[in-house]
Amino acid sequence: MTVAKTLLRLLVYSLALALAFVAPASARDRIVVALQLEPPTLDPTSGAAAAIDEVTYRTIFEGLTTLDATGAAVPLLATSWTMAPDARSYIFHLRPNVRFSDGTSFDARIVRFSLLRAIAPGSSNAQAQALAEIAGIDILDPLTVRIRLNAPDAGLPVLLAWGDCVMVAPASAGRLATDPIGTGPFRYGSWARGDRLTLLRNDAYWGAKPALRRIDYRFISDPAAAYAAVKTHAVDLFPDYPAPENLAQLRADPSLRVTTAPSEGEVILALNNAKGPLRDLRVRRAIAFAIDRRAVIDGAMYGYGQPIGSHFPPQNPDYVDLTGLYPHDPARARALLAQAGYPHGLTLTLKLPPPAYARRSGEIVAAELAAIGIKAVIVPVEWPQWLDEVFGRHDYDMTVINHVEPSDYVIYGRKDYYFGYRGEAVAALLAQLKATADPARRHVLLGAIQRRIAGDAVNGFLFQFPHLAVADARLTQLWSNTPLQTVDFSAARFAGADGTQEGQSGGRGWLMPMLGALAIGGLIGLARIGGIGWTARRLSVLLLTLVGASLVIFLLLQRITGDPAQFMMGMEASPQSVAALREELGLNGPPIARYAAWIGGLLHGDFGISYAYRIPVAGLLSARLAVSLPLACLAMILSVVLGLCAAFAAALRPGGLLDRAIGLTTRVGVAIPSFWLAMILLLMFTVRLRWVEASGFPGWQAGTGPALAALILPSLALALPQAALIARVARAALVAELGRDYVRTARAKGLGRGLILWRHVAPNAAGPILAVIGLQFPFLLGGSVIVENVFYLPGLGRLIVQAITARDLIVVQAVAMLLVVVTVSASFLTDAAQALLDPRLRDKA
Repeated sequence: MTVAKTLLRLLVYSLALALAFVAPASARDRIVVALQLEPPTLDPTSGAAAAIDEVTYRTIFEGLTTLDATGAAVPLLATSWTMAPDARSYIFHLRPNVRFSDGTSFDARIVRFSLLRAIAPGSSNAQAQALAEIAGIDILDPLTVRIRLNAPDAGLPVLLAWGDCVMVAPASAGRLATDPIGTGPFRYGSWARGDRLTLLRNDAYWGAKPALRRIDYRFISDPAAAYAAVKTHAVDLFPDYPAPENLAQLRADPSLRVTTAPSEGEVILALNNAKGPLRDLRVRRAIAFAIDRRAVIDGAMYGYGQPIGSHFPPQNPDYVDLTGLYPHDPARARALLAQAGYPHGLTLTLKLPPPAYARRSGEIVAAELAAIGIKAVIVPVEWPQWLDEVFGRHDYDMTVINHVEPSDYVIYGRKDYYFGYRGEAVAALLAQLKATADPARRHVLLGAIQRRIAGDAVNGFLFQFPHLAVADARLTQLWSNTPLQTVDFSAARFAGADGTQEGQSGGRGWLMPMLGALAIGGLIGLARIGGIGWTARRLSVLLLTLVGASLVIFLLLQRITGDPAQFMMGMEASPQSVAALREELGLNGPPIARYAAWIGGLLHGDFGISYAYRIPVAGLLSARLAVSLPLACLAMILSVVLGLCAAFAAALRPGGLLDRAIGLTTRVGVAIPSFWLAMILLLMFTVRLRWVEASGFPGWQAGTGPALAALILPSLALALPQAALIARVARAALVAELGRDYVRTARAKGLGRGLILWRHVAPNAAGPILAVIGLQFPFLLGGSVIVENVFYLPGLGRLIVQAITARDLIVVQAVAMLLVVVTVSASFLTDAAQALLDPRLRDKA
């Protein structure tokens, strides 16, 4: 055992040493930022996903205005503005000498183009409806524009600070999704989808030159992987850390800085005011009295968060503290229920979306409601279901959700919003607010709006969602409190460090040539082994399987609830913008036509265009297979070698001590889930021992050594349970053959156990062994979903999870078909191998 341990340590140390020598050095003018979600595209003017603004706003793109920490509009590309007395027009004065990163000049024409493009017919801008109040834009001179409105709006400068209103140039507007061009301090570098996105410093920036030369965004949603990444400094900043439960451990590390800051997010128990018992104000108030906000914060967020009593952020100067309006009072809640006609309680559904805060908060709220007689039936739903059932069709009683948009109290004036609230008083107050510019009067109106929303108990107001950031302690001058959910990197720097720029990565479109070569090689091999007739019969089975699988995959995915366009545009998108995106994505045609188009594209090697990323699916698959194929091959080799060695060792002396020990070990190995083993390996070798870095996948362009080193631990996590399975099947097959007559004859001739096992028994036992090994590769290729997420590897498993989450059905269809092809191909190869060993199989086929 001591020798084995020494060899293992030498192997791991060698891999770590290779990684240190081959991987590029971390430069201090480069920052690695981790985000939970990857942006679907890089165009903030055509999508409401918060991740788009997190990556592109105030880095690549800028607007006329931005918001300060209080939520007030301040100048950015506009140096100043004046509002007409009737609030029906504005004159904006523009900043001179501003250029886009491609050299295009910024002037009044750009402003006119950008805003009119946002409200043009067919626009997919999420704020197209809000911006539709623009009646026209007049160019007064190259640096002055007048914006005319259809109705008074004193809040226009705040709206223009949103990412949806950034300035874009006509020449580059059509390719912003994949090649964004803006006026910001950084420019687009490269994007390895599912893994990392790189921004480079814009040396032609109009403002102060950033200290950082490069920003690398990594996308990590798994809490264990997030902990390992920040603990080992594989990332420098995690602005919205997903696991508050271990922040106390991270605070104890002097090399890290944990900060909390208020956000614009209001976590609410949303109630369907238009449905059943919740139409009764007394029932809604009973729910409000039943909720113990502090218990929810302590249980769901480990104490992080601030109680709220209405839909308004506490850091805003116009905030009114209404948490005392409904204190935790179960007795009063039960009395209100009895007054409403429910003395024995009632039953309501509570649909909870995937985020941990929602699931945890919902479980605590359900327990609190049970104490007053309301049975909350928890229904977990995925995001597409939530958007379709809750937000779209209003098919719910209660849900827990975080509303992150700034100044989003205006939703209480929308009669068709999913709350089902028809508050005429609130709508009148909002109309007055829109026409009022005087700060004192606006303060009074905002307070009245908050009180009315709380008084009507429209929703159960839980807590303000906090920004939980973990950063390298040397990282300074980051703006931690922004209503726009973004981080301003323009002044960020590492204290007392210098560095140089690093290279970029690219991708290669090799998927179709590889699949074609495998198909041709497989057919030739099968024809040589089994003959043309046998191969033709097998090929017909393959074709029928693929046709049947394609129909099943397409029909099943069409039955999945949820609208991809609505999901991509977000909750605040207007119906017009969602409809425009559906038309753009080709989602409006009949299913038969869409199926025919999909199959026709597959026959030509065209997998379609990703709904989310807006790029060819074949390119996505090629990039992901560059990780998953080597991972699956490495895991396959390890599982076969370890499994067969264990099986042969056990079969040498059946029933012996070694056989019993191997049998016990393999039983345990089969029972261990790969994802659990992955987390144990990650925490042991990266966090505790720090023998290897938790740095994800560096890419093959970083060198073969670093790339393979990043695959060692995940391949072990995948291989060990499969090795145990192979060992058990192979051992059983070998032992079964040991009782045959030819084995006794061989022993009578004086042959040793090892020689008999290897030369005579193994070929005859190869059938079942080949069968189980043949199914390992497709399983390892497509079954590594959780393992890839734990190690945040940009492989096929993570792609299909991201595609399902984003309702990117065309990608899900392509991955599913690819896995079907791989599985059927593996079956072909297994049949061929068995036919080669036993010609009788060819005669029976």
